[in-house]
Amino acid sequence: MFALVAAPANLVFVCALVLMLLIGAVQAFGLAGDFDADLHAHLDADVDGDLDLLGWLGLGRLPLLMLIVVFLGAFSALGLLGQQLAHDLLGEYQSAWLAGPAAFALALPATGLGARLLARVLPRDETSAVELDTLTGRRARIVTGQAARGCPARARVEDRFGQPHYVMVEPNGPAERFVEGEEVLLVRREADHFLAISRGDHLLPRLEG
Repeated sequence: MFALVAAPANLVFVCALVLMLLIGAVQAFGLAGDFDADLHAHLDADVDGDLDLLGWLGLGRLPLLMLIVVFLGAFSALGLLGQQLAHDLLGEYQSAWLAGPAAFALALPATGLGARLLARVLPRDETSAVELDTLTGRRARIVTGQAARGCPARARVEDRFGQPHYVMVEPNGPAERFVEGEEVLLVRREADHFLAISRGDHLLPRLEG
């Protein structure tokens, strides 16, 4: 076993295994929630696009970082098993330039299958991905930049499950500006960003009446 792990040709698979363990440890301690949500938010549109590769791999069934862990586990396991088989049959390990792409190609369908199997076992709360349109009407906080009409800023909003999402927001009114740290209300989604009003603006007509 040590010879298999220590072989230079297997370094890429050992690195993938170590990275998988590190990400797994981070998730186990609950330190990756916001990072996972941030990555997921940037890929939500891709899953709904013409190419459903990410959906086929299991994005939406599992949190993104967990999906990466599954892929790294499949890649390292298939790579090391393939190298051990090559050593037993041919008497030597194959070059990483040959074994790596082969393991990568096999790991993709293995990841999709693993995601489907895990999604059946894990609680539904683990896969609380929602459509971005359902965030309309929720409060958000500007976290990066200053938002103006035609110049959106990055905001953090939580869905009905309490899962954070990071979206691009610009004011609904042409003269409005939102500064970093300001809370806003998302009123409409347009393409890849949301239009928002200052928190409390939606109450003005009622107060005036």
